[in-house]
This record gives sequence, C-alpha cells and structure tokens, in this order.
Amino acid sequence: MSAPLGWFGIVRLGLVQTAIGAIVVLTTSTINRVMVVELALPAVLPGLLVALHYAVQILRPRWGHGSDVGGRLTPWILGGMAVLALGGFGAAVATALMGSAFWPGVLLAAFSFAAIGMGVGASGTCLLILLSRRVADARRPAAATVVWVMMIAGFIVTAGLVGHLLDPFSTARLVAISGAVSAIALTVTVLAVRGVETEARAAAPDEPVASGDTSFRMALREVWDEPQARLFAIFIFVSMIAYSAQDLILEPFAGTVFGFTPGESTRLAGVQNGGVLTGMVLVAVVTTLAGARAGSLRLWAVGGCLASALALAGLALSPFAGASFPLRGTVFALGLANGAYAVAAIGSMMRLVGEGRSERQGVRMGLWGAAQGVAFGLGGLCGAGATDLARHVTGTPALAYSGVFAVEALLFVVSAALALAVARQATQRERRTTRDGDGLLLPNPG
Repeated sequence: MSAPLGWFGIVRLGLVQTAIGAIVVLTTSTINRVMVVELALPAVLPGLLVALHYAVQILRPRWGHGSDVGGRLTPWILGGMAVLALGGFGAAVATALMGSAFWPGVLLAAFSFAAIGMGVGASGTCLLILLSRRVADARRPAAATVVWVMMIAGFIVTAGLVGHLLDPFSTARLVAISGAVSAIALTVTVLAVRGVETEARAAAPDEPVASGDTSFRMALREVWDEPQARLFAIFIFVSMIAYSAQDLILEPFAGTVFGFTPGESTRLAGVQNGGVLTGMVLVAVVTTLAGARAGSLRLWAVGGCLASALALAGLALSPFAGASFPLRGTVFALGLANGAYAVAAIGSMMRLVGEGRSERQGVRMGLWGAAQGVAFGLGGLCGAGATDLARHVTGTPALAYSGVFAVEALLFVVSAALALAVARQATQRERRTTRDGDGLLLPNPG
C-alpha cells in the first residue's frame, strides 16, 4: 500500500480544484454579466445555460464507470479538464459571436456550457476518488476543507485579476483572457496530478478494476442496490437542495423585508460566505487535533444540518420580529453551519466511497456527485420559484420568504435523519466485518 499523502500532496491536488474554479467563475459570473449588461440580453439566457451546466452532471456515474473499467483516474482528470478548458474558451467565443450572429452564438454557448458541465463532472469526480485513495482517514475532513477552500480561492483570484485585465472592455479582450485562463488551468492540472497515481499503483499493483464486459447499467444497478450508497445519495440530494435553495433569495429577502440597499445586501452575502469558510476551517482544525472520530458523519454532518435548520427557522421568524432581529448574526450562523455540513459531507464521500466493491468506486462517487450537482442547480431554481409562487398566493412578500425558509429548515431536519441512518448502516457494516474476522476494519463513523 502506498504511503498516504502529506499536506503538500493534498494542497498539490487541491490545485486541480483551483483550476476548475478559475474557469467556472468566468462562465457563471463574468460571462453571465456580459450577456446581461453589455449585450443587453434577457437574464433567462445565461440562467438556462448555467442550468444546462448542472443538468449534464447527471452523467457523472457514467464517467466514474469509465475510470473503473480503465483502472486509472489521471486520464479522466486531465481529459475532463481539457473539455472544461475548451468549454470555457468556447463560452467566451460564443458570447462575442452573439453580438453579430445571435443564434449561432447561442448554439455555440449551449455546446460550450454542456462541455463545462461534463468537464467539471469528469475531473471533479475522479479527483475526489484519487484523494479518497491517497489521504489517510483522519485527514479527510481537513483535506476536504483544503480542496474546497482552494476552489473558492480560484474564484476569488481569477475574478480579481480578470476584473482588472478586462478594462477597457471588449469582447476580443474577453476571448483572449478566457483562452489564457483555460490554458493556465490545464497546465496547472497536468503538473498537479503528474506522478501521483503512478506512485500509488506502483505500491499497490494488484488493485482490482471493473471487468471490461460489465455494462454501465449493470454497474449502476449494483451500486444502487447497496443500501449505504443509495441512502447516502438520497442524503446528498435532499441536503444540497436545502443548502442551495437560499442562494438566490437571501439578498432579495434582505432588501424587501429589512430594507437593505444593494450594497448592504451584497455585504450580507459576504457575511454568509465568511461563515461558510469559518465553518470549514473549524472542522479541519478540530478533526486534525482531535482525531478521526471528531470528523464523523454523525457529529459534523448531523450537527451541521440541525444547526442550519435552526438558523433558517430564525430567518423564517425574522419578519415577525421586526428591525431588532439580528439578521447579520443569523446569516453568519447559517454560513457557519453550512460550512461544517459541507466539509463533513465531502469528507464522508471520500471515506464511504471505498465501502463496497472496490471496482465500483467510480460509479459510486459519480452517483453522489450527480446527486450533488443536480440538486445544487435544482435548489436555486426551486427556492426562487417557490418564493414567487408563495408571494402570488399570499400577496405578502414577507410571508413568502418565511414559508420558503421554513421548508428549507424542514429539509435540513430530514437530512439530519438521513445522515444518522447512513451512520448506523456504517456502524452495522463495521460490526459485520469485525465479526467475520477478515481483518478489513472500516473507519468508525462515530
């Protein structure tokens, strides 16, 4: 067995997520804005394109199956990043084309955003599998924090640099910068993964791979028939809908109900993001100092879900409390709980992906990644749509927002119950393994 990755190795692989974040932020933020502001196109167009990028990630299990059959992860990470880089560059070219040839530009944008979703899905899924194989159990929550924070760093650094380089704006400048970012991201990925999997395979040459004659449909059915994998996928789907449903309504809520200005509501979103990062770092520090049990699904995922439910319940009641309600503190608490839950969920993915047939790790991680990606896109859409519907029914914006926050809180409570059920299944599996005496002791889920 190969030696677990140290912190340098974890940060090195985290650079892949930084590269992913660098390309994605250009398409979901900068190109989105250019379409709406500079080109004066309907906001629904970039909204549909971003939704397409999430929708194609339902194919993640298929890409995971490809890595299972091939027995290697590096080609899928590099291939996914190449597709993502081409999609990011294509999206910029499509945006420039829309100014003179609208429908050809839209068609190219649709292909490009689909490529972005496929690239993120293939590279992200296989990167998590590689991390799960090379990171010691006690470090997995901290590794999840490092990888997630490095992705956010990719957002921040790219947005800052591109924002500076884009002025004075022109679509030609946008295309050139997008091409440079894509090329740099692909180069960083090649350097980050170089030799990591080769070292592991040299130390464990007999690692099983999926049989080449096993169809994807059969492999997916086998994974879905695993009670723990199926229940964890449902947990991810429900909790990610709850997690993302407030993304598009928090700032409008602050402006409509509490009279926040655009600048104040933007700062409120910053408070929430600060809470998310604090929650992630908190989990990483505690689990590193206190050991693997402190990073269990039961402690952090369940606790994070319940704390998120409490914060959302507070937001649901806030319109009735009036201006004295501590909105900023509650939003920070929501971010803190969300961050703890998110790291626990990713860390649990990395741990649980190996519990089951080892030659199905790609399909298993792909199933969970598909649940996460689709639920994240669906959650934002459902949150905004439910608010509009509730406002139409009640005629009162405050009651509409309260109703949606209350439903989100309920979904987080359901998610906590699902997380407990997953933890119980893991405990039962460990006991059966110990009783069978095969020596393959599974991590204690706490």
